Amino acid sequence: MDVDPLLAQARQVWTGLAGSPMSFPARHVSVTASANSSICPPGWVGMVALGDAAICTVPTDDLVGMVTRACHALPVDALTDPDRLSAVLPVAAALGPATLAYCDDHSYRPHRREATEQLPVDHPDLVDFLASAPAEDVAECGLVEITSAAYVLRVGTAIVAAAGYRHWPGRMAHLSVLTAPSRRGRGFARTVAAAATADGLAQGLLPQWRARPAASRRVARALGFRELGAQLSVRVGDGTRRLAPGKLHRRLGTSAP
Repeated sequence: MDVDPLLAQARQVWTGLAGSPMSFPARHVSVTASANSSICPPGWVGMVALGDAAICTVPTDDLVGMVTRACHALPVDALTDPDRLSAVLPVAAALGPATLAYCDDHSYRPHRREATEQLPVDHPDLVDFLASAPAEDVAECGLVEITSAAYVLRVGTAIVAAAGYRHWPGRMAHLSVLTAPSRRGRGFARTVAAAATADGLAQGLLPQWRARPAASRRVARALGFRELGAQLSVRVGDGTRRLAPGKLHRRLGTSAP
């Protein structure tokens, strides 16, 4: 069977982030204890599903059995659904889920309706743009964490959209995109995200788009990103309290188009 190279690349990055030797199984899920996992906050359970398989890290050895049994009670596509997971596991809190999408030179679709400008992340105009945006949107998009240059679009002298990426281990470029709330729906996110994605590809990196909002996911698909899976982090409780449906933490996104 031919291996999807984009899927193989994405899986390689995430297994590297697991903090303990592991791999995606032929199908379903592999669970391992890893106190140093980077796929979830310390002390949490991290789930990453890509294609028809998933990996899961738990913080301590004593959780491996319980989480493995819970995971095997669900199909792979349900492992990153907090409501379905909480039916078989005492989930006290959740981060996500977020869709994981990727592109390469073959799938990327260039887009340049307007000219973008390249700025350092500490440029005063970019700092002012982020300060003017809703705090929740700034936290969600992760632009303050980028390690690349920022690609911005101006209307007049004002920045109305910006994008960049953070270098992740395994040569991944984790995209961040933000558009001013009053300027959304005009294609600005796609313009700046295209510039940042092209830069990541030119550097030999794997662009990743991690998002929750439907609008953000549409921008990614328009640029040729393929949705290959999803990520979810959960905190396991003592079994007496479970996550109420819909009570999800939103801080796992990529952009606010």
